[in-house]
Amino acid sequence: MLELDLLLMRSRRRRREGRAMADRLTRIAIVSSDRCKPKKCRQECKKSCPVVKTGKLCIEVTPASKIAFISEELCIGCGICVKKCPFEAIQIINLPKDLDKDTTHRYGPNTFKLHRLPVPRPGQVLGLVGTNGIGKSTALKVLAGKLKPNLGRFNNPPDWQEILTYFRGSELQNYFTRILEDNLKAIIKPQYVDHIPKAVQGNVGQVLDQKDERDMKEELCFDLDLNQVIDRNVGDLSGGELQRFAIAVVAIQNAEIYMFDEPSSYLDVKQRLKAAQVVRSLLRPNSYVIVVEHDLSVLDYLSDFICCLYGKPGAYGVVTLPFSVREGINIFLAGFVPTENLRFREESLTFKVAETPQESAEEIETYARYKYPTMTKTQGNFKLRVVEGEFTDSQIIVMLGENGTGKTTFIRMLAGLLKPDSVEDSDVEIPEFNVSYKPQKISPKFQSTVRHLLHQKIRDSYMHPQFVSDVMKPLLIEQLMDQEVVNLSGGELQRVALCLCLGKPADIYLIDEPSAYLDSEQRIVASKVIKRFILHAKKTAFVVEHDFIMATYLADRVIVYEGQPSVDCTANTPQSLLTGMNLFLSHLDITFRRDPTNFRPRINKLESTKDREQKSAGSYYYLDD
Repeated sequence: MLELDLLLMRSRRRRREGRAMADRLTRIAIVSSDRCKPKKCRQECKKSCPVVKTGKLCIEVTPASKIAFISEELCIGCGICVKKCPFEAIQIINLPKDLDKDTTHRYGPNTFKLHRLPVPRPGQVLGLVGTNGIGKSTALKVLAGKLKPNLGRFNNPPDWQEILTYFRGSELQNYFTRILEDNLKAIIKPQYVDHIPKAVQGNVGQVLDQKDERDMKEELCFDLDLNQVIDRNVGDLSGGELQRFAIAVVAIQNAEIYMFDEPSSYLDVKQRLKAAQVVRSLLRPNSYVIVVEHDLSVLDYLSDFICCLYGKPGAYGVVTLPFSVREGINIFLAGFVPTENLRFREESLTFKVAETPQESAEEIETYARYKYPTMTKTQGNFKLRVVEGEFTDSQIIVMLGENGTGKTTFIRMLAGLLKPDSVEDSDVEIPEFNVSYKPQKISPKFQSTVRHLLHQKIRDSYMHPQFVSDVMKPLLIEQLMDQEVVNLSGGELQRVALCLCLGKPADIYLIDEPSAYLDSEQRIVASKVIKRFILHAKKTAFVVEHDFIMATYLADRVIVYEGQPSVDCTANTPQSLLTGMNLFLSHLDITFRRDPTNFRPRINKLESTKDREQKSAGSYYYLDD
């Protein structure tokens, strides 16, 4: 009897140990190399670790260490080191159980880990959607053959034979075999086009001539509106011109794998659609096209299928199986992967436009109304005519138009920074407004931390609990407080700039391209922040936005710009979202419908049944599906 009890106890203990081992295998520890400073702290992580106290080397920090090392095998996931670290440099994350065998690449101990890979298909466009820092650029490097996947074994990386065996039976085995045997050429359009002038010398025409392997220079220059900058030096191009130039340089070359990392940033709506058509024109029966894009309507328009990426930014990323375009984007917005029965975001994201405050005639009477007269302004060769209009407080007016149509000129006239050449209606005077302005391009010159910047610029707002809960918390400003402003990434800078703009007391908030550098999720959060702030503060916002989903979510009214960019343009009077969108989309010759699940606007494929139906009915923009 005693022996039987002992055997039972041993088997239970083995089962417990087995479960503990299985748990350990799916835990990762991340130590941030730029935050961990062992020489400036008392090594609280090591001193407080219960495993270290039992004599095991779970956390190692030696006098020579640049950062702490945490053993994932020994870690029990108590999280004490996370709470004790004075620099918030440690993350301990429990991964879903079955992910450990799916590790594709890891950069080193306690660093970012990518699970699984997107599966490209020849002759189709693969779209990737996910937040920043989740492994999209890493996946592109692996698929381009520029980064050899180490399957998580950074100490003894596998050879290609072992990697091909690992992917045996999947489409990726054929893909990597082709890369190795056929020596496939892969070209990546980089994410940050602002860095191109440092690497490329000469003027636009010369560079395109050097790269032209497909005899497509004239056609691409016409499609991407590059003819007017053909003789300009690459270093003198604006953001949008650099983006179109970078797309042309990739598209003009002969390759089997084309990759585009965020091809729509800096581009207006018309240019985004043209760029999407250029990307799709690269499809051949044996070529692969992969696109990372945060503008969901453009991603929807140019992709044939979608892989979502989820996880924890900077810690780990997981690639889902391929889905159809509609299903993939809806899964990303819902935050739930049905094939894995896994929720990766607490709340789903929807685009119900009925959050507009001005709904009934009685309510409208309570808003303060402002009028401005018809006015004109000439600057060099450019002439802008503004048609008289009015707006109220608690209202967001989205300005729709191509780049170079005078959107910023109009706002500067409202702000009193520019005097109009002529005012046609002498009865109406231009009211004087206090304006808070977030420019399109943000160049960080402040030589200190984000905390000092906020303290200096918007001290009263950033100390106010309402502002903290409505603006700073959703924009995740708290985790940037102790970082140097000059070291912030594009997306982090954008969030800080939005916070500064909304924190300044003003009558009108002019926000120029709030979506630039933000990922899809952050764009929706930023839209909600702007909408809630303007409504609660009873102010007016004029927003310039080219991301169609963000523009339609924000807009109470729209101003449509017509005419020839940089030559002669007219800003129409503010009109309702439906009539304004119809007018704007009719110029672009595209139609939108709404997704019945989450109400996001979707571009109809050109000449599709739905596209033809809506055009014949004259309803380019559909509010209800």
